Amino acid sequence: MKFIHTGDIHWGMSPDSDKPWSRERARDIRDTFAAIIEKTRKTGADCLFIAGDLFHRQPLQKDLKEVNYLFSTIPGVRVIIIAGNHDRIRLSSAVLSFSWCPNVTFIDSEELTSYYFRDINTEVTGFSYHTAEITEPRLNQAYAPHDGRIHILIGHGGDLNHTPIDKAALADSGFSYIALGHIHKPEVLIERKMAYCGSPEPLDKTETGAHGIFYGEINPSTLLVTKLEFIPMSKLRYIPLIVNVTPATTNTELCLKMSHEIDKRGTDNIYRFRVRGMRDPDITFDLDSLLLRYKISDILDESEPEYDFSALFAEHPSDMIGFYIRALQKPDMSPVEKKALFYGIHALLLTTDERS
Repeated sequence: MKFIHTGDIHWGMSPDSDKPWSRERARDIRDTFAAIIEKTRKTGADCLFIAGDLFHRQPLQKDLKEVNYLFSTIPGVRVIIIAGNHDRIRLSSAVLSFSWCPNVTFIDSEELTSYYFRDINTEVTGFSYHTAEITEPRLNQAYAPHDGRIHILIGHGGDLNHTPIDKAALADSGFSYIALGHIHKPEVLIERKMAYCGSPEPLDKTETGAHGIFYGEINPSTLLVTKLEFIPMSKLRYIPLIVNVTPATTNTELCLKMSHEIDKRGTDNIYRFRVRGMRDPDITFDLDSLLLRYKISDILDESEPEYDFSALFAEHPSDMIGFYIRALQKPDMSPVEKKALFYGIHALLLTTDERS
């Protein structure tokens, strides 16, 4: 039995809502989900497991129709869906009255429920969220009998407020495979047994690294997963980079260096820069031109001006500058204390310059 494991699609979300590329990211989410459907078809998968949060919020009829059309293009694939905390089921949810195409099974019960697909000898167990939080470890109670069937458990959660899980309990639960959602970073928890699929598209600047889906194969005789492969699917990545400067670094040099780092890795990606090192005290880096040319979520200037505090104190032993250095400078200063010293001295030196 072949399967694709995905979840946390968050259809309808617009990541980076304060950035000019937000609408493009919303389109990427939809396009990548369509690509997952096509990948499911090409791999010849028997099942597509969607482990919650297919939608970012309560789906409207038009959203349901869009994804249902995509499911209709793979009529030979059993699509099994649960609702997560974001697209949880409410009394007014459109999903309760929606007519899915024949190959779709939406497990809408908030209690563990199983569906058996006789032609592939596979039984799938799961439940949907009906509340924003579930603090009970419901998945830990799931158990698969030794009845010769392939047993799959689909779940959404893993933290204290969203279905806490006991890895050891689930390891001994008898399921052939446990398909988890909610955590947006892909991770195999138990080799060829249990995994978080992660979100196919990264959804904010903290979600670095590869994003995609899992493809798996289960032996119908041994009922064990014989292959579990991560397949990257995302349109882009969020990439954090550190750029080091020295007192000799000019603003133009820094801009060129950062541009080179982006061009080397791809201009479609989204970047977060940290500027570190010692800089010339007379320089304030102006990097706004980069924000207009590239997808950059943040530029954090953590560089420090290279002041010679000993020389400054010798020049100003009895005025405000000397007093400020004596009061604040000490060994093993924290980053906040360093900033206070640097910014204070910079302001005092500017004041001195203006009075001279």
